[in-house]
Amino acid sequence: MYQHVIKRLFDFILALVLLILAAIPMAIVAICIKIEDGGPVIYKSKRMGKGCKVFNTYKFRSMKVNREELHSNLTHEQMVTKVGKFIRKTSLDELPQLINILKGEMSFIGPRPWIPDYYEWFTPEQKRRSDVLPGISGLAQVKGRNGINIFKKIEYDLYYVDHISFVLDIKLVIETVVQVFKKTNAEISEQGIKEEIRELQEQAAYTKVG
Repeated sequence: MYQHVIKRLFDFILALVLLILAAIPMAIVAICIKIEDGGPVIYKSKRMGKGCKVFNTYKFRSMKVNREELHSNLTHEQMVTKVGKFIRKTSLDELPQLINILKGEMSFIGPRPWIPDYYEWFTPEQKRRSDVLPGISGLAQVKGRNGINIFKKIEYDLYYVDHISFVLDIKLVIETVVQVFKKTNAEISEQGIKEEIRELQEQAAYTKVG
């Protein structure tokens, strides 16, 4: 009842209210991004959602245009624009994900939506993290973000799936606000993602042999 009706209703109403309240700040961010380099304002990324369904997440673009071409010449830090550094620091880059919530693709609280490459190497048990809507924040984020390894993240995500409740969601919302100000281990680099996928591949290979 809570997960399918109350939580969804709460998500929709709060996302709509926040979009209205944040309309002016979002417009200012969009203008600043456009002025800096003339590139697209929104960055779309394919992620795995509930039921392992792929969808596009929306974020304000914080990286330089054509970053793939610049990758060999610039560090990850250098590829972030000036505006991008500010919106990442303040988490303003996440605001467009309110649209994902309105569309029913995400929730405020839930396992973070990961790129499809991860799921190729998940065990059936690990794939249960997609039994609920992915969230802007979740238990793994408040317990260490990218300061913990991939398997601990999944462990926290599965705990959330098995214990989802209104009380837990409220607690995680409060802890998320605290984490935003701390900004500890908030980001993961492309190399970090590759390393996590490598660890999952090693797990799959070990499981197959075993």
